[in-house]
Amino acid sequence: MTTLVSSTDTLTRDALAVLQPGFLGTTAPDWLLRRLGEGLSSVGLFGRNIASPEQLAALTERLRAERDDVLVAIDEEGGDVTRLEVGHGSSFPGNYALGAVDDVDLTRAVARELGRRLAECGVNLNWAPSADVNSNQDNPVIGVRSFGADTPLVARHTAAYVEGLQSAGVAACTKHFPGHGDTSVDSHHAMPRIDVDLDTVNARDLLPFRAAIAAGSKAVMSAHILLPALDPDHPATLSSRILTGLLREELGFQGLIVTDGMEMQAIASKYGIERGSVLAIAAGADAICVGGGLADEETVLRLRDALVAAVRTGELPEERLADAAARVRGLADWTRRVRGASGPGADSQEGTAPGTAFTVAPDTGIGLVAARRAVRVTGSAEPLTEAPYVAAFTPVANIAVGEETPWGVAAELGRLLPGTETGSYSGAGAAGTDPAWPAGELLAAAGDRTIVAVVRDAHRHRWMSDALDAVLAARPETIVVEMGVNEAEPRGALHIATHGAARVCGRAAAEVITGRRE
Repeated sequence: MTTLVSSTDTLTRDALAVLQPGFLGTTAPDWLLRRLGEGLSSVGLFGRNIASPEQLAALTERLRAERDDVLVAIDEEGGDVTRLEVGHGSSFPGNYALGAVDDVDLTRAVARELGRRLAECGVNLNWAPSADVNSNQDNPVIGVRSFGADTPLVARHTAAYVEGLQSAGVAACTKHFPGHGDTSVDSHHAMPRIDVDLDTVNARDLLPFRAAIAAGSKAVMSAHILLPALDPDHPATLSSRILTGLLREELGFQGLIVTDGMEMQAIASKYGIERGSVLAIAAGADAICVGGGLADEETVLRLRDALVAAVRTGELPEERLADAAARVRGLADWTRRVRGASGPGADSQEGTAPGTAFTVAPDTGIGLVAARRAVRVTGSAEPLTEAPYVAAFTPVANIAVGEETPWGVAAELGRLLPGTETGSYSGAGAAGTDPAWPAGELLAAAGDRTIVAVVRDAHRHRWMSDALDAVLAARPETIVVEMGVNEAEPRGALHIATHGAARVCGRAAAEVITGRRE
């Protein structure tokens, strides 16, 4: 058994320091405030915690009243994955749209503006950007969260995003190392396996992470994936070969290594969250992300106690836990120093003070500019002057995106053309037996109105593609809006690819359909 040098108090504080837990509600519960006083150094925020910018600023202020250097983390990618605007959709297009424009200055500006908004609300660590190269077009969880399938493009935009975000004083957490783009399984549900050789990993997947590290990314998030070319036995989050040997030693990353959510089934179903957390810290991770699903005090205490017990039995070296806790506190110290500074350069210890940052109106600022530039139009049609029927072909949302965030063009078209009606159609109704469904139902509902068919990753969903074909056969004048990965051939009298389903992307599409801007 290892002889402990630290006191139990120090060990417990270190175990709390490496946790990034979530909680329920829009105010900080007493248990969370109490644990901050005992050594907890980070808190993770989700859509359920946010009602308005003012409420969020008050929440983060209350957290800092207990610990002024607390890391307040969030999963705010913009685009399809938003927590700040979970109720009505993001004011910023996501990575795929930015990659389609391929203007690194624009990407840097969008990330800076998003960072300014986060800083204004008191958030100082963003679990973004996604540096995954979306090389598998059937990927169910990355898709439009990636800048694209071209490695050099992804690398240059990842670096620009990191620079923009951190220039606002918000730490970037580049994810999902060593690359989640070549997967056909969602790690929220099971363990993805990527069977490619080491040369492919180096040439395709690692280049964006090298670019992020060169740009100064303060944190990197691990992926719950099995990549036998790097480690045949352990997923990346639990692999010392990948986290310590590759990320730390070979790539030279000295910042904070954060795990993806430990309650995701890729880890939880095989290892459990307690065992998984111990193995992750031992492998080289510094911070345990938990709280997307398990968001209570009991979870925090279980993980704290598991880490302490692992040190006492010698399974987890005490020095490794202390080093992880020190890295968490080091990043927290950086965010505290930049929080009150002024000027554009966070790395020169300049940043944006909370309450002064977000001054550009979301729908007239850089987000809308970027969304408009990302639109690609094929075909032609007269601008609509009468209210259409919007048919939203709705796939099952992945957990990262969430089902609660609205998407599409109906709301924006309804604002420009009052009287617009909409219907939602999903593959569940077809039961896999009737390729014409829901075309008949849709055509009947539309009547003689122009149909705007809104799809999302039509190339991945046979029912969606078949139904769209049936609608177009009957009504070739139909307008098609693709709001996912644009892999299918353009169809319809007018085909609009938005490269994302954020609200601001819907507005850009509505402007094309109507020929009107407000």
